[in-house]
Amino acid sequence: MSDITLVHTDKAPAAVGPYSQATKANGTLYVSGQLGIIPGEGKLAEGFEAQARQALNNLKAILEEAGSSLEKVLAVDVFVTDMGKFADLNAIYAEFFSNHKPARAAIEVAALPLGGLVELKCIALAD
Repeated sequence: MSDITLVHTDKAPAAVGPYSQATKANGTLYVSGQLGIIPGEGKLAEGFEAQARQALNNLKAILEEAGSSLEKVLAVDVFVTDMGKFADLNAIYAEFFSNHKPARAAIEVAALPLGGLVELKCIALAD
């Protein structure tokens, strides 16, 4: 088994618990769930759309720090507290994944950390 690399960037919020923003091993990157927390401020963006966009920007920043990109994402898991926002989520998601469409799951949950409205995690190829 190859070495495991822990990934961290200040361009995304620090982990809110005892975990890494991402781990990289054997050419694969596992990005932890990202809330819509504004880096450097430590607070959630206002409203669902702003949180979804910020969470995707946080995901993108971590991918890039690890030498990957949105185009190398294999699968995304999305957690939302209101499935009624699914159309809004898809519109924002399409801004980030327009030509490349990785596998995806969307799950409604009762609650997310810090009162978040949306959280995304992904698996990507890493160089």
